[in-house]
Amino acid sequence: MDLGGLVPPQLGNLSFIVSLDMSVNNFHGELPSELARLRRLRVLDLGVNNLSGDLPPWLASFHELQYLSLKNNSFTGVIPPSISNMSKLITLSFSFNSLQGDIKNEIFNISSLERIGLSSNSFSGSLPDYICQNLQRLNLLGVSWNMLNGQIPSSIGQCSWLQLLSLSYNKFTGVITKEIGKLKALEVLYLDENNLEGEIPKDVGNLTRLKELDFSTNNISGVIPQEIKNLCNLEERLNLGRNKLTGSIPIEIFNLSRIRAIDIGQNQFSGTNLPSTIGYGLPNLEELYLHGINLFGAIPDSISNSSKLRLLEFSGNRLTGAIPNSLGDLRLLEYLDLNTNHLTSYSSSPQLGFITSLTNCKKLRALVVHRNPLYGVLPDSIGNLSTSLEMIHAYSCNIRGNIPHGIGNLSNLNVFDFSDNQLTGLLPSTIKDLQKLQRIYLETNKLSNILLELFCVFHNLGDLYLKQNQILGSVPECLGNVSSLRHLDLGSNRLNSTLPANIWNLKDLLELDLSSNSLSGSLPPEIKNLKMGTWLDLSMNNFSGGIPSTIGDMKNLIKLSLAHNRLQGSIPESIGEMLSLQSLDLSHNFLSGSIPMSMEKLQYLTDFNVSFNNLSGEIPSRGPFMHFAGESFSSNGVLCGVDRFRVPACPSMSSHKLGTKKVHRTMFILLGVIIAMCAVSIGFIYLRYRMKQKIPNREDLSPIVTQERISYYKLLQATNSYNESNLLGTGSFGSVYKATLDDGRVIAVKVFNLQLEGAFKSFDAECEILRNLRHRNLAKVISSCSNPDFKALVLEFIPNGSLEKWLYSHNYFLDVMQRLDILIDVAYAVQYLHCDYSTPVVHCDLKPSNVLLDETMVAHVSDFGIAKLLSQEDSITFTKTLATLGYLAPEYGLEGLVSTKCDVYSFGIMTMEAFTRTSPNNERFGENLSLKSWVYDSMPNGLVDIIDSNLLKASDGYFLEKLDCISSIMKVALNCTNESPRERSNIQDVLVTLKKIKLQLLPYTKGLKGV
Repeated sequence: MDLGGLVPPQLGNLSFIVSLDMSVNNFHGELPSELARLRRLRVLDLGVNNLSGDLPPWLASFHELQYLSLKNNSFTGVIPPSISNMSKLITLSFSFNSLQGDIKNEIFNISSLERIGLSSNSFSGSLPDYICQNLQRLNLLGVSWNMLNGQIPSSIGQCSWLQLLSLSYNKFTGVITKEIGKLKALEVLYLDENNLEGEIPKDVGNLTRLKELDFSTNNISGVIPQEIKNLCNLEERLNLGRNKLTGSIPIEIFNLSRIRAIDIGQNQFSGTNLPSTIGYGLPNLEELYLHGINLFGAIPDSISNSSKLRLLEFSGNRLTGAIPNSLGDLRLLEYLDLNTNHLTSYSSSPQLGFITSLTNCKKLRALVVHRNPLYGVLPDSIGNLSTSLEMIHAYSCNIRGNIPHGIGNLSNLNVFDFSDNQLTGLLPSTIKDLQKLQRIYLETNKLSNILLELFCVFHNLGDLYLKQNQILGSVPECLGNVSSLRHLDLGSNRLNSTLPANIWNLKDLLELDLSSNSLSGSLPPEIKNLKMGTWLDLSMNNFSGGIPSTIGDMKNLIKLSLAHNRLQGSIPESIGEMLSLQSLDLSHNFLSGSIPMSMEKLQYLTDFNVSFNNLSGEIPSRGPFMHFAGESFSSNGVLCGVDRFRVPACPSMSSHKLGTKKVHRTMFILLGVIIAMCAVSIGFIYLRYRMKQKIPNREDLSPIVTQERISYYKLLQATNSYNESNLLGTGSFGSVYKATLDDGRVIAVKVFNLQLEGAFKSFDAECEILRNLRHRNLAKVISSCSNPDFKALVLEFIPNGSLEKWLYSHNYFLDVMQRLDILIDVAYAVQYLHCDYSTPVVHCDLKPSNVLLDETMVAHVSDFGIAKLLSQEDSITFTKTLATLGYLAPEYGLEGLVSTKCDVYSFGIMTMEAFTRTSPNNERFGENLSLKSWVYDSMPNGLVDIIDSNLLKASDGYFLEKLDCISSIMKVALNCTNESPRERSNIQDVLVTLKKIKLQLLPYTKGLKGV
């Protein structure tokens, strides 16, 4: 039963009850004080609700209580000290809340306790050394996912009844005490994700009842003790991965016959061969991670005897020999990763026989074999691999021959990576049957006569890399219709003719590389449509004409190369507006005129080349030009400037006084002519405007112009009559439901509650604003449905929910790069609203719940119910304040003053929230403290104490470098939240800086190519 609402205070009148279980009921709000009357209670379970507020001190009045569960709620504050008076309490569960403070005095003095669950909170401090002196009955202690520190107390060995000990994901330091070996009843031991050092004590071998052991992701060194063989009851997992273990791998590990998962990857073992009998001793094994541990020798055929294996990872070793066909006997295998070894295929046949053997693995989802010298041909049987297969990574394997036609059978494939091989011939037409493909990597092969039209049928294709092949012909027009493309690389082929006009319609394209072909024609003004682009390389072609001035609209571009073409005319002044630009190569063309002084504003420009042109005039000397050398300007016309450019000095002003006077006289004459022409033009425009006032605008007749109409009854059916099971969330003016149309499409329907004041206005505002908005990072409106009694918007369904959900739900996690990417996406959206739309739009309610994440974790800003359109004349407007407290700019909250700087302020607050995982409305903040001041006071040295504890740990690789990047992000956020709107950053500068930080962060993150 799902009751919802507040916990009824009337329950306090039921003084006779001894057990109250109201878990999983969607209750919200605080606990009513009337519950304190239930003095006979022995069981109180309010877990898995949405309750909030501080834990009330009257909980201690339940003197008879034996079971207390408030897990999976949103309680904040500290545990009240009076809770130690609950002398009969046996089970206490406060896990998955937002509790803070020190816990050693409140909890560890209740001697009756047998089970303590405090995981996934924000507790700090250390565990007391007397922990087991008072808790001698304790059999379960879970305090993982907190911020506890200090050493694991040696007295833990006195908890002789302990069966489960979970201390993972904290900041514990020191060594693993050997006293832990006295816990003879222990079945589960989690110490992973801490800062533990030293060796694994031999006494661990005494824990003969252990079923699960996890010491992973620490700084543990030394050898794995031989006593590990005594843990013969291990049946769940043994995880020692991501440490600094040395020596050889004890063969006893491969004889733990009950074990389901073994992970000893990413350690520093000396070279070890896998035992030839590995599969015989592990009949129940389902997951085996042996990556990055310096393994030598061959993969034994006996591995097939571990017939329950689902995941097998041997990557990053020195394994040799052929990939055994016996892997095909692992019928349950889902994930096989053998990348970066020295593995081959059997020499008796040119075909890769192991692929044929894997056709028996009907559940295979991922095949990763890249960076192995396979030297073979793809067999026709590749089309018989599992239809569940989602990714193939086989780049840099010296695979030769053709891609078989059977590849089209792999209907669920979304990553296809055979780059850097020796593939030849035609690409089979059956590839068009792979409709779920998202990434295709075939660069650096010898493919020829590829029909590029084959790729026009993919509706989900994001990456298409075909560089360095032998592809002939032209770029097809239909490729411009693949709107999902984000990266398109056709460089180093034999393409010719002109580019189709609609290639510039790929508005969400991030990277376009057409370099080293024989393409011709001019660059059109529509090049500006690639506003999302960060990389544009058209070098080594035959493009002619001028560089269009509209190129300056590509403000996100980081690299631009037009070198080695036949471009003429001048370098546009607008290039100085491309503030993200880091690399610009215009060399080997026929450009003339001067180098624009506006380029001195390009503060991130580090690579610049205009050599071998016909440029003249003075070379700019400030900004990025302070760091360029003469090679950047060689072989031009008459350039002049400072000595370091190796050009003559520019003539002094006095030698040109006469010429200057003539120029000034000419300018005055031209100015007079221009003013006269402007006056005539303005008059003409005014007359046309007056005429248009008398003619109704067709766009104004419908709130949203769409290609599709969806009726009220279709929406009713698609939402199952707006059943609560389809409810995605509620907002200020209505609710959003998930809906499935007759044709199978999943959509979202925002239904406005017309009983609420302002609902009509909110609907009209969203219709007006969303009518023409089109951007990758905005929630897409499909249609609207409106009558006097019902108003709804039909929206694109965005499956991964809101940023708020990902920040505060314990089942989800975003790493540093993901959070930064999301903020960059939001900044792109805000830049579009403020700068790129015909009329500036102020969202007015930027916050995590209004940022939705799609299946690829791209962010989409939603909910424009209180957004404001600024007129062309006004940069500010006044309005009634409706936005969410905590995110409001001061001038908006106090005076109702709205400008684009209000969104910048909200963006800054949201940035702080994203990295601290703390809402600006958290109860810790009051009159004297806010999220902004909390962050400001922590900079720079205290930042590590306030950022999300799960985000960064001292044991992480590149800890200081990542922390420095987060510090830079927080500086951006603080600059966004200045009290004075004039002193706040603008969104363009914010976006440029965040992208710069991302480039700094990239070397410190890792991951499979294309995954």
